[in-house]
Order: sequence, then structure tokens, then C-alpha cells
Amino acid sequence: MSSPAERYAAARVRAAEQGTVLHRFREALPFPLDDFQVRSAQALESGAGVLVAAPTGAGKTVVGEFAVELALDSGRKCFWTSPIKALSNQKFADLVARHGAAKVGLLTGDNTINGEAPVVVMTTEVLRNMLYSGSHTLRGLGFVVMDEVHYLADPFRGAAWEEVIIHLPESVTLVSLSATVSNAEEFGEWLKTVRGHTEVIVSEHRPVPLWQHVLVRDQIVDLFVDDGQKQLNPDLVRLARRGAWGDGPPRRGQRRQGGRPNGVPSRAEVVARLERSGLLPAITFIFSRAGCDAAVQQCLRAGLRLNGPGDRETVRSVAERACASIPESDLVVLGWSEWLDGLERGVAAHHAGMLPAFREVVEELFVRGLVKAVFATETLALGINMPARAVVLEKLVKFNGETHADITPGEFTQLTGRAGRRGIDVEGHAVVLWHPDMDPRAVAGLASARTFPLRSSFRPSYNMAVNLVGQLGRVRARALLETSFAQFQADRSVVGVAAQIRKQDEGLTGYQEAAECDRGDFAEYFALRTTLSERETALAKQRSRDGRAQVGSSLTKLRRGDVVLVSRGRFAGLAVVLDNVHDVDGVPARLMVLTADKQYRRLTEADFTGPVEPVEKLRIPKSFNPRAALDRRDLAATVRNKVAEPKVRRSRPDRAAEDDEVAQLRREIRSHPCHSCPDREDHARWASRHKQLTRETERLRTQVSTRTGTIARTFDRVCSTLQTLGYLDGDTVTPQGRRLARLYTELDLLAAECLRRGLWSGLGPAELAACVSALVYESRTKDEAPPPNIPDGQVRDTLSAMVRTWSELERVERDHKVAFLREPDLGFVRATHRWAAGRSLEAVLREADLSAGDFVRWCKQLIDLLGQLAAAAEPDVAAVAEAAIAAVRRGVVAYSSVA
Repeated sequence: MSSPAERYAAARVRAAEQGTVLHRFREALPFPLDDFQVRSAQALESGAGVLVAAPTGAGKTVVGEFAVELALDSGRKCFWTSPIKALSNQKFADLVARHGAAKVGLLTGDNTINGEAPVVVMTTEVLRNMLYSGSHTLRGLGFVVMDEVHYLADPFRGAAWEEVIIHLPESVTLVSLSATVSNAEEFGEWLKTVRGHTEVIVSEHRPVPLWQHVLVRDQIVDLFVDDGQKQLNPDLVRLARRGAWGDGPPRRGQRRQGGRPNGVPSRAEVVARLERSGLLPAITFIFSRAGCDAAVQQCLRAGLRLNGPGDRETVRSVAERACASIPESDLVVLGWSEWLDGLERGVAAHHAGMLPAFREVVEELFVRGLVKAVFATETLALGINMPARAVVLEKLVKFNGETHADITPGEFTQLTGRAGRRGIDVEGHAVVLWHPDMDPRAVAGLASARTFPLRSSFRPSYNMAVNLVGQLGRVRARALLETSFAQFQADRSVVGVAAQIRKQDEGLTGYQEAAECDRGDFAEYFALRTTLSERETALAKQRSRDGRAQVGSSLTKLRRGDVVLVSRGRFAGLAVVLDNVHDVDGVPARLMVLTADKQYRRLTEADFTGPVEPVEKLRIPKSFNPRAALDRRDLAATVRNKVAEPKVRRSRPDRAAEDDEVAQLRREIRSHPCHSCPDREDHARWASRHKQLTRETERLRTQVSTRTGTIARTFDRVCSTLQTLGYLDGDTVTPQGRRLARLYTELDLLAAECLRRGLWSGLGPAELAACVSALVYESRTKDEAPPPNIPDGQVRDTLSAMVRTWSELERVERDHKVAFLREPDLGFVRATHRWAAGRSLEAVLREADLSAGDFVRWCKQLIDLLGQLAAAAEPDVAAVAEAAIAAVRRGVVAYSSVA
């Protein structure tokens, strides 16, 4: 209950709001606005831009919706941008429901609906491209809502956000909606610099409180014991010390589940436990697509049913209506029956490998409470409206593309932020599954760290460079790029480094004074000692290099049957050579031996301390098979019986003792006055510290010089590369450069060069689609991927020419010290060729080993690039590109609304 003074103040605020857009907006809402929403709306109505940073589910989008209201009220346009097409589609549906189809449009690259409407939803890249092309659709633009603006930290796509923020006309009011980031004020300062008056409004309040738990066997244990969620539950610490019943053999009635450690429940048991606790609907995050699919199957095999008969009928009707346009033959390939069985029982997976139409059904049913347990990858956490009562994290480690790494506090916050449905749940619940090696303190650290820093990933690209030079010229373009958030952060970081340099300069003075000697110039004396040490180290390295060279040379002379003495390492002792293959430079590429203890091993120079001479020669039968244990045993016995193991000579000459420079330095050191000082070694320690600190300080000075103007220097190198290749001529964009300006793809320069060289001329639609796919596709497991199966004929020849072109461009990049172009990936070529040639979905997916979702996603991206080529290429290639689009956009690709 508020006090009389508070009620009076609130009444005055409402009276002041009478007649404002905010007043009408509030009156139309079925719920009251929170304080941060009111402050944001007031700032917008006063003409300021806003940066709103608040937790997931706090209601940030209400601020964006108010910007839409302001635009419509003033007769201006509002663009709503989001990082992914799924979010764009979802927001489009929301705004149509609120304002009507006539006032709302959608532009996502592959979908164009009512694009000239006063309110248009689009992906951020679409708006970036419109700004560069000077699209007439920008006329009358008054507001831009940048949803999930913290996505500018994304290393692959984040640059588009900064490009939009920098290039938007000054007359446009920017509404930036962000997750809670720890440096919101810093980001807001940058926005003020480039956009003018911007209010930074931060809210850390969650409308629905979130409680943290750990599920130990079938017991849900609180992570914290206080409301402030700061004091770790001592019961969990005790459980950790005891292993949480995870050690030793299973107890009576307890068994291992699919290799899981004792004490860790199965996925079906977890869902059943959540259901008993009233914590459904729940999302379980599993950092693996295969793991999500397997979880659903485990629940089905366990007989889990979360829906009654009436709900099952509703689920079936929703799924059948959404997928009515998919042919029966394709549904069989897509696993329709198994998928529908899971949905009817209230269980589903959600990940990028699924057909987009299937994902949309899961989202709709989950929001309606008809799917109660979803197993999802972390991509679901990116803004899609699928809040749950509880969120479960199976593990706190995920594969980041290179290695398995602990999830960050920011990722933990983003994932668990899904828990707690505003207006439905009184509280949300985050549950971490117990594992015997879990450290409760680490879990508490993740759960109590609410924020993460926003770091720019911006860097100039070739497409960006030609567009900027064409609009502004190189000097003004360079100055504009220096206003990027990346440069803003780099310059701010220099302030701290400069302070550190000043502090270390003071330390250097103190070290220098401590190293002074009353008998002479100790700096001179220490320099002699340093020079001697460096010379001796250099001689030792040379001796090591010479030794390796001698070893390598001797290894090349070994032949099958030679018995040698391996002088060090795990396989030291006698061994007989079985195979010795050299590379083109004569270096042993594969020296395979059988050791005297029957080990079939590969040896290198590192296994020998000096040149290798055979100690015996044996005849090895042609029928000898090193994989056969009996053959290895017999040959090893022959080696041991016929050859006595000689001793290894390890003595080497001391080059330092023979070196004239070393001898001279030692004489100068002994004759120096400081050499006889009783405090010599004490002075030397201070001199050594002075040297180390000097090296560290110089490194910091270099850091300052390299950070200042980094973006502008990169832009200069990009422009120099384009000048060399003929895309720029000073401040002039050449005709080839204007073509490059229309190609918005990671391999923009390679695509432009393929067009310039006519590599795609004469190809048919299926062939062109196959070749262009190499510019968009990237294998998920590139290192382990098998060699691609490339169609013979023109496709193979064209791809070879494309790879050669990439290699030539890479050499030009190296000359100019830039590296933007990855090698074309041929892993999607055959699947694209077969699909565009009319093959069935079953045939394509079976041979390609691709999920339906991945296949559709790559086809959508291919269509997007083919559309750019159709607009930029010569008429003959443009016509084939249009035909290729039609050939690819069929079947599952055509009726999947989300890429």
C-alpha cells in the first residue's frame, strides 16, 4: 500500500501526462508500466534516444512498441530490427495483431510483405543494406528500434549493428534494447557521441523473481539459503564433499542410466520430477542437437505423457494445419510421425537442425502450454518469446567450436532468464543438474553474476569500404569509422594503459637507483653479462639445430630392415625400420618401426640425440603384417636375439668454450670494476628487474600506439587492397567497385572477382547454384569432414577456378596485411546441385548427411546471395541466377517461412 504522499505524486504525474501519446498508450495496455518503461517512454516523447538495458522478460519490447506508437502518431515511419529472421517473423505477427496488416510490413531478405508500410520489421542486415543503397524506403523514417542490440558483440555479424548506428540520419531517433550488460553506461556514452542526446536507462529488477536450485538425484536443493541469493547452501557443500551419492556401486534399486554416473537422473526422470513439483512447462538446455533429439526419444521410451486426450487432439490439429502444405513424401523423410508423437505427449526438441516449420509449431504449442517439456540448444535463448516456469541446465560446459569450455556468467544469465512467465508465474526457477565433479561454488558464482560486458566486434569490410568511399570519399569515410564503438572502446582502454606506463616509469627509476654501484657503471657491467648470456643461449640453439639437421639427414638414409638404436623417449632401445617415406624436401614424413618390445610406432627426429647409423640389417618377409600380433612378436624376438644393444654416445663439444666472442666477453666481465663489488649479485637482481620492467613498459607503449586509430589503419589497408585490385581509384569507386558495393556476403570480394573474371558465365541454374553455395556454406565440423563429392564437368572446373582465385586474393591480402577471406567450402555443392536439378528431399538429405533445418537454412542463404548476383551481374549471369533461385526455392525451402 502506497503512502498518501506517494499517491499524490502519482496523481500529479498522471495529470501531467493527460493529452500525451504516453497517456493514450498506457490507457490501452492491460497491465501497468514499470518505472523503467515509463522513464524510457518519457525520454522518447521528449525527443531523446534511449538505451534500455534490462533482464530477459522484464518488458523491454514495450519501449519499442511505444516508439511505434510515436511514429504512427506523428505520421513518420518506424523500423524494427532484430538479429534473426525468427525474431522478425514473431515481432511482425505481434505488431500486425496490434496495428493491423495494412500498417505493418516485413523485410527479411527472403520475405517481403508490405515493405512501404509505416511500420516495417526487418533484420539488421537488411537495414544496413538499405542505408548503403540509399533506398527510397528510408524516406520519412523517424524511429529505429534495435532489438537485442547487444548482438553487436557477435564476432561474425555484429558489425552490421554499428554500421547502422553510425549511418542512420541524425533525424532518426534510435531505440536500443539490450540485455543487462555491465558497461551500459560506456555504450550509452558512445551512443551520445554518434547519435546525440541519448538517455541510458538500466533496470536490474526482474518482474518475476528467479530462484536457483540444484537437482541431486530426485531432490531439488536450493543453491542459496538467503533471499539475496548470496550465501551458498551449506548442504550442497556437504554433498560435494561426499560426492552426492555418486561414488561407489549403485545402491539397491539404483542402476546406471545410459552411462550416466550414479546419482544423476535420466532426462525422463528429471521431467517427471519437475512435473511433481509443479515446475512445468520447462526448457532443458542441452548444448547438442543430437542430445536434444535423443532426450525426446528417451522420454518417449520411458512412456512419459504430459498431455491429456483433449490437449493431444488440439496439438495434432495445430501441427497438421501448420504443415498442411508439406507433401506426404517429405513428411516421411522429416520424421513427421515420431515428431508428432512427442508433441502429443507434450515433449519436443528445439534447435537449428529442425525444419523451420517444425520449430514454429513447437514455439506456438509451448507458449499455449500444450508442449510442457522442450529440450533446446542455446540458440533458443536469443530473444524468441518462449518463457517457461523453469529452466534446466544439464551441464555448465559447452563446445564453442574449438574446445569444450565453461559457460560464461553472461551465457548463464541469458539461458536462465527464460524462467518465469510474466503475468502467469509468481516466480521462475533455474535448475542445474548435479554431477559428481560439480563445484557448488562455481555454480553460485555463475548464478550471482548478473551481467556481462559488451565488446565491439566491428571491423571494416571490402563491401563497407567501397560503399563508404562512394558516399563520402576516403578521408571522410576514415574519420567516420573512427567514431565506431570499437575505436571508442580502444581509445578508452588506452587511458588505463597510459596510467600503468606512468606508474612503471616511476618503478624503473627506483630500480635504477637500487642497481647503482660505487665501484663503476653497473649498467655497463650488467649489459656485458646480458650479452654473454644471450650469446651462450644462441650457441646452444645453433648446436641444437645442427644436431637436428644431422639427425634428419641420417634418418633419410634408413631402409627397410635397418636396426637402429632409439636413444630417448618412450620407445628408447632397439627398433627395426619397416617403412621410411620422405616428403619432397627429403625430410622423413613417416618413419615406421617395430621396437624390441613389439610396439609398431612412428618415430621423428625428437627420438634421437645424434646422427643415426644402422647397427644391423635384417631381412623382413614381404608377407610381414605390422597389424598382426604374431608377426610383430616373431620379428621383435629376432631383433632381440641377433642384436646386442650398444651404448649411446652423448658427449658433444662445448661450442661456447671455443667461441672467440664468448671468451672476449668473459675477459671484459672479469676485468670490470663492478665485478669485484661485494654487493654485485644484489645490484644484478635490481638490474634484472629493471630490464624486465623496461621490456614490459615498452610492450605497453606499443599497445597504446597500436590501439590508437586501429580501425582507421585497417580501413587504409582494406582500401589499399581494393586499389591494387582495381575496385578503387583514389576516391573513385570503379565500375567493378560499384558491383562489389551490391554484394553483402562474407566472401564479398571473391564473389565480385568471380563475376569480373566471368567464372560463372555459361553455367546452367543448377550448376550456378552449386558453385555459389561454396561462398555461403561453412561445415560445422570442418576438420573432420570427408572430402566433398563434386559433380564432374563444368561444376568441378568452375570450383577449381574459384579456389585458385581465392588463393590469388589471399596472397594480395597478405601483401596488404589483411585477412578477411576464408577458403570456399565445397561441402554443400553436391546437395545444392542435386536439389536444384530436381532431386527429391529424401535423396538429397540421405547422401548429404544434413538435417532438414540445416539444409533449408543454407538454401535460404544461397537464395539471398543469388538474389544479390541477379542484381549485380551481367544480364546473362543475372538471368541464370534468377532461374537458380526458382530451382532452389521449392519444396521444403519454399514453404519454410523462417531461415
